[in-house]
Amino acid sequence: MDWTEVCIRIPTAHTDEAAAIANMAVPYGIYIEDYSDLEQGAREIARIDLIDKDLLAKERDTALIHIYISPEDNPPEAVAFLRERYTAVGIPHQVEAQTVNEEDWANNWKKYFKPLPVGERLLICPSWEQTDNPEGRAVLSIDPGMAFGTGGHDTTRLVLETLEQHITEGCDFLDIGCGSGILSIAACLLGAGRALGIDIDALAVKTAVENGLLNGLTTPKYEIRLGDLAKDVSGQYPVIAANIVADAIIMLSPAVPALLAEDGVYIVSGIIDTREQDVLTALDGCGFTVAERHEHGGWLCLVCRK
Repeated sequence: MDWTEVCIRIPTAHTDEAAAIANMAVPYGIYIEDYSDLEQGAREIARIDLIDKDLLAKERDTALIHIYISPEDNPPEAVAFLRERYTAVGIPHQVEAQTVNEEDWANNWKKYFKPLPVGERLLICPSWEQTDNPEGRAVLSIDPGMAFGTGGHDTTRLVLETLEQHITEGCDFLDIGCGSGILSIAACLLGAGRALGIDIDALAVKTAVENGLLNGLTTPKYEIRLGDLAKDVSGQYPVIAANIVADAIIMLSPAVPALLAEDGVYIVSGIIDTREQDVLTALDGCGFTVAERHEHGGWLCLVCRK
């Protein structure tokens, strides 16, 4: 079995935060190349003055984070997760596959992505698969490409399960950081009258539009926009979801109360359990109370009300 090595290049000032996000994608191990304090470390830790010339040639203001992903863990989704999360928190980055051409491994993993029942009503199905559906679930066809969201990640699955409980017939739904469009598509299949997804990643927007078409969804029922939440969305929504990361939730949440309908719910996910209190503090500062808390695999999904 071939593993994919992914190399993430970021400014050294963001190494700790970028490494924490990388660990969210593959918690079984990363390694970091950071030579910003090479000379000081050589003197204080290794107790040497002579340093190999190849090491001295290393960049001082850039760090490299390496992660390794098995095919079963869906390398393209992990890379999409990293790109979108780094963009969301404002970390400059380059994310590259080191061992196989991206075009190849973006397709090779597909044999491991199989139909996935989620909650009580949904069946996530790869666009290239045919599947039996004896339970009569709503079939959500998806080809995530290089955008985050197949339903396999704990964060996405938690939100999908939660949407089943809160989407009502004909309601409007807002998806902040829509990725592959999976949440907006699910909302429509669960009965929403209109779903609006917004993302700052042009590739995610393109993918989300294409996935909508796979499910027979177009505007005005299903609309995907490239833009910023605070600047490019208006109106009020009974259900708003943000499946991103803790820092992005903290940053975006002050704009949400004005967009949330009275008695509406704001569903936030993508929160690693060690960041729960940071998010709770920020939500409280925005006037939200947590009505539900769901957890799986160290990830949290919170349902909030004004």
